[in-house]
Parts: sequence; C-alpha cells; structure tokens
Amino acid sequence: MPPILNARGLAKSYGASPLFQNVSFTVSEGDRIGLIGPNGSGKSTLLGILAGQIDSDDGELAVRKRVRMAFVVQSSEFVEGRSVRQVVEHALEQAAVPQDERANRMAEVLGRAGFQDFEAEAGALSGGWRKRLAIVEALVQIPDVLLLDEPTNHLDLAGIEWLEEEIEAGSFACVVVSHDRYFLENVATEMAELSPVYPDGILRVHGNYSEFLVKKEEFLHAQEKRQEALENRVHTEIEWLRRGPKARTSKSKARIDKAHELMGELADLNARTRTATAKIDFSASERQTKRLIELKEVAYNIGGQTLFQGLNFILTAGTRLGLVGPNGSGKTTLLRLLRGEVSPERGEIRRADALKMVYFDQNRPLDLSLTLRRALAPDSDSVIYQNRVIHVAAWAARFLFTGEQLNQPVERLSGGERARVLIAQLMLQPADVLLLDEPTNDLDIPTLEILEESLLEFRGALVLVTHDRYMLDRVSTTVLGLDGWGCAERFADYSQWETWQQERIQITKEATTRKPPKAAASSSSPAKKKLSYLEAREYAGIEQRIAEAEDMVKTRREAAEDPAITSDAGRLLQAYHELEEARKALDSLYERWHDLEEKQR
Repeated sequence: MPPILNARGLAKSYGASPLFQNVSFTVSEGDRIGLIGPNGSGKSTLLGILAGQIDSDDGELAVRKRVRMAFVVQSSEFVEGRSVRQVVEHALEQAAVPQDERANRMAEVLGRAGFQDFEAEAGALSGGWRKRLAIVEALVQIPDVLLLDEPTNHLDLAGIEWLEEEIEAGSFACVVVSHDRYFLENVATEMAELSPVYPDGILRVHGNYSEFLVKKEEFLHAQEKRQEALENRVHTEIEWLRRGPKARTSKSKARIDKAHELMGELADLNARTRTATAKIDFSASERQTKRLIELKEVAYNIGGQTLFQGLNFILTAGTRLGLVGPNGSGKTTLLRLLRGEVSPERGEIRRADALKMVYFDQNRPLDLSLTLRRALAPDSDSVIYQNRVIHVAAWAARFLFTGEQLNQPVERLSGGERARVLIAQLMLQPADVLLLDEPTNDLDIPTLEILEESLLEFRGALVLVTHDRYMLDRVSTTVLGLDGWGCAERFADYSQWETWQQERIQITKEATTRKPPKAAASSSSPAKKKLSYLEAREYAGIEQRIAEAEDMVKTRREAAEDPAITSDAGRLLQAYHELEEARKALDSLYERWHDLEEKQR
C-alpha cells in the first residue's frame, strides 16, 4: 500500500536563510515517528507543510485520498467563551462524525483524558489542561495521521504518561516533534532528525530514541572517516596542481577537473559538519561554607490545607535535588520558601550568611520590547563573566545568536531562543544555590545536553523542577516527591518515586473496591455470641456504612479531579484534603469490620 503522506524534495526559506532543502519524508500506516532537530532547523514548518497549512518553496506533497489529518500546534488556543463540550462538539462536526456516535465518543475520550466538568470554559483552563483538550480535540476525529508539535511542553508528568498511552493504543499514524527523550523512547518506532549536517537534510532510523543515537553515531563516524579521506586526497591533488601540470593532455585535464570536484565536495562536507553548540557554564561563588540551607520540620498551608509538613533536609554544596509531584502539590511554593519570598507556617529555615541564590522562573519574565542586545547586556555593549569583560557580540555568539540578530526585538525570537537569553542572564550571576523552575521548555536536545553537563559541573547546590524525566534522572542526586496532601518523601531517582506513587494508587483502589464477604447471617440476623450487644448492632449496620463511605470516596475523587478547580490552588487542596479524609474514614471502617469478624471466630 502506498504511503499516507509522501513528500519529495521539500524546501523552505524565510528571507535569505534556508530552513531546509531537498527534504523527503513519508508517513505510512502505523508509523509513530519522533521528529527532532536543533532550534531553527524547521521542524514546526515541516509539520505545517505535511498538514497542508504551509506552502513549501519547492518539492511536492502527495496525500492519499480521503485521509483524515489532525494537527496539534504548540500553542493551545480556543474560541473565547466556548466550553470543553463545545470545543469537542465542533471537532466532531468538522470531522463529519455520525450524530449518533458523537456523545459516546466525546464521553470516552474526555474521560480518558481526566475531564469531569464538560461545561468548564476552555480558555479558562490551565496550560496543561488546555493542552489536553487540544489533543482530545484531535483524537475524537479518529484521524489517520496525528501531527503533534511539542505536546509535552505544558503537560505535567501524569499528562505525559496519559499521552503516551493514547499514542501507543491509537490506530493512527503519528508524527511528533518533541525534545522529551523519555517520551520519544517510549512512543517512537521511528526517529528522524532534521538538520543540515546530513547530506539529504534529514536522517531517519527505524527504532526508538536510544536506537537512533546508536545509528546516528555510526553515520557521523562514517562521515568523519569520509571527510578525513577526502581531505587527504584533496591535499594530494593540491600538491600536484602546485607543481603546474600541463592541461594539454586529456588525462591531465581530467585530473584537474577531478581535483576541483573533490575540493567542492570537501567544502560542502565541511560546511555541513561545522555545527555550533551553546556554551553554558553557571558561575559558582567562592563560598567555603558547606551547609547552605537547612529545613527543620517545615510545614506550609494554602487556604487552610497542608501542602507539606515535617519537611527536613539540608542543601550543601554539590547537592542536586529534583522536585516532583502533581500540579498544585507545592513544588514552586517550596522554591519560594527557599528564596525567602514566603515564610513557613511551622518549622524553621536557616540560610548561610550572604547566601547568593539565582532563580529561573517558569513564567520567563522577559521584556519583549527590548532588543536582543539590551536583553543580553542591559547597561553597555559588554558583560562581565567570571571576572572577564566580554563584548556583547561574542556573548551572543556563545548562545548561538548572530550579529544580525542583536538589533532584533526579543518578541521575534522563538521559544528556545528566549530560553537561551534567560540562561545567559542567569550565568552572569555567581550563585551558591541555583533554583530552576521548568528550565527545559522549548530547548532543543543538543542545548538540553549542554545544560545538563553544566548543572553536573556546578559546584554549588541545585534545586530542579522539571517534567523532563531524563534530566531528572541524570542530574539529580536526590528526588523529593510531594503529593500535595501533606506528604513528602525522598527517593534515589524519578523511577523509584513513580513506583511508590503507583503502589499508593493501587492500595487506594483496592481499599475502595473491596467488599466485605457475605456473612453467614444477614444484616437482620443476630450476630454471634462473642459480640456484645452494642458490637452486634454495629456489625449489623457496618456493610451499609461501608457502601456509603465508598460512595463518598467516589464523590470526593470526582470533585478533586474537576478541571474547573485546577487553577485555584485553595479549592484544589481543599478537594484533595476532603478526598484523603474520605479514604481514611473508609479504611477505618474496613479495619473495624475486620476486628468484629475476628472477634466472632
């Protein structure tokens, strides 16, 4: 069967700068393709061309007839005033889904995504829930091809795992642009990297991300060997040309032509393999003190509900602490406590004298009206880095910006470029403690790898909040897991925390689904003689009380999962607190029922 999409010889330029040239790309039945590449290589543009929303400058795109295609772009925006239900209904209508199938399909897909309140206004949802809704909007159309552009950027860890399950279970072909390496490892059956370093502009490998890395290394090694051999041949030919060969014979003329051909091939290979990487190196202060921040029995409440309590840990030079937990569990709040922006309800936080802390804010407050020059060097045309004066052009080049970009406004930069500007600003500040809140969004994989290396080499203390599971496992020496209900536990790595969380969920499910076995006597029959009169009455009614408690747990769970409250920390914590209380009451009833059963034996 021919491919669903078949693109040949695609090219696209903006201004004088080509994004890519002569790129071919096919999508067949069952493909799950991870598309990666450096920032500015044209990944989003290629997706737009495949979706039919952007015209290529050259090449052709063949699409199989009657193919249904869904495209989820980076920014999830909805018509003002539309509810979750209306967004999905519109998508079903656009896909011409039969009327009698729409209600069931809507309920099924929204339910799997975790939506409870279908009447909530789509535009008022948090970033993570808007992203979920945009993906649902695509899934309900049952597409033949699903195109996803950076779908994990605003999803929390639970949302990423939900998306992985949807892609793995889906019958559609999928092309996903992502820099989340664990996500690519879990979902991709093929990998493609868009980059001018490859002769055809793209390298495609059958397999997941780790298999791709092996094949990429083999390709680059072979290309390097080819480059060395070519350099040796060109050197030999240049020496021959310098001796002044006579071009009168056909043999000499052919060799001269071949020499020029080899030099052109080498120049092309050198141009493709000359890749730049960002230079990231956070400056540690010269502080000798080992103990930087100490927390003793720290507790914090929001709206009267406890986020965490009894929190004890010490940050010393070399500590790299990863913070994990669902949205609203208190990760950003803990960073604010460490900075001293807010004070704990109980407990004590001790900081070393004259402590220098540098904070990366996930909201990225950049003045978009500034030029890149002023954003990188606010006061002059140079910066002071590690006691050295560096001209702003050289400082910009360190972060892969060209001299022509210096006078551009920041608002014209891509998300990844803005992230590099913020990192450049942080690097100018010597720090004892780095507090990083979601620093990985929009960064390409090469920049992520360099950022990881810099964090591993940083001599101070690091506290990291990120949904990038690969970075967490690679960088963190300890993981602190928050559940938002007052509990905080320490783990060796992310996978250990994930296992602990799954075990807790399973225990809760078992507690809420198990039923007391049918008693030999009915609830109206007299209990065995070992029970006192009051215990017998209690035993007779306990099955009904357990059923009522299970209904209460169900109601509280639905309230806690209501998307309408996810952006209201106070209401969210109140809902989770009430759910925890309902679970405790149910567990207490089961324990009491067990005690009464034991007493009768």
